[in-house]
Amino acid sequence: MRILVATDAWDPQVNGVVRTLKSVAQAAKSFGADLFFLTPKSFRTLPLPTYPDIRLAIPSSRIVERRIAEVRPDAIHIATEGPIGLMLRRYCRKRGIAFTTSLHTRFPDYISARIPFPRSWAWAWLRWFHNQGTDVMAATPELSNELLARGFKNVTLWTRGVDANLFRPRSRSDFGREHPRPIFLTVGRLAPEKNIEAFLSLELPGTKVVAGDGPIRANLERRFPDAVFLGSREGEDLAAVYSNADVFVFPSRTDTFGLVILEALASGVPIAAYPVAGPRDVIGHAPVPVGALDSDLRTACLTALTLSRDECRAFALGMTWEESARAFLSHVKRAGLPPVPPNGGNLNVEKMSPPLARP
Repeated sequence: MRILVATDAWDPQVNGVVRTLKSVAQAAKSFGADLFFLTPKSFRTLPLPTYPDIRLAIPSSRIVERRIAEVRPDAIHIATEGPIGLMLRRYCRKRGIAFTTSLHTRFPDYISARIPFPRSWAWAWLRWFHNQGTDVMAATPELSNELLARGFKNVTLWTRGVDANLFRPRSRSDFGREHPRPIFLTVGRLAPEKNIEAFLSLELPGTKVVAGDGPIRANLERRFPDAVFLGSREGEDLAAVYSNADVFVFPSRTDTFGLVILEALASGVPIAAYPVAGPRDVIGHAPVPVGALDSDLRTACLTALTLSRDECRAFALGMTWEESARAFLSHVKRAGLPPVPPNGGNLNVEKMSPPLARP
């Protein structure tokens, strides 16, 4: 099976969307599926206002059609609601081609963190975007229920996984030995919606460590000189950072999932977070405590220090990218389409097979 995935988030961005798509693409190969991507690298780009490190594509229909002709996909998935996602959505709608979508980001909350914009308008736009797809995939049951309550249709569950070979308990490095313990770590994009300030403002023993980059990094470094800012880390470097921590702090109130939570748990690090949708869905129903959820984040941090690192690791081992890929493929197969002709634009809608019945 050949699947074309449209995404406005791609390298050099470091975020959960990019990691999810790359990880699922790798895992899908074991099921006989190949994911091909339509990304900003195919187009001219402009810096995103308020976040110039992220560049928005200026897509063209000609390039989109050429990419579809090259890939000849059996299914189309639109991962993001940006310019590329909009262009491919338009292409599919114009030709009567079925497609699936996924909601990775709570854009209404992200926008309101930057500018005074009514959340209801943003949710209405997201409904318009996603409701023409055969499935809109949500990462957690709580997000699925919220989307249904907001009028989204055909909501399905697509959970996430973790590379437990990369993210694993390791011997502490020089970094872990040089800083006073306990080490409280957070990892992620340094942007207003991530609520990093709530973590850095806490009165905690030991050392606060931040791994990540973003538009508010300079401001945070200036305001919190006692914290250690490592910048962006990936791969083995990031895995080593996790393994040196005593507690992973997840201060975001807006994330739909939080892959970093699973990465920390796989590294044997317990979680401290607010009792909000993402963390609640990921660890709130764990058979044994692997994290502490509390409206007082400091209390959560101190409680997490008492939890078993072995139990954290054991819990994460049950969340694999293979299972995530299996769920993703089951959804896109329902929106399968006939092979695309070489010219990419003359599908005979009358001969298209109807979507498979929902289970």
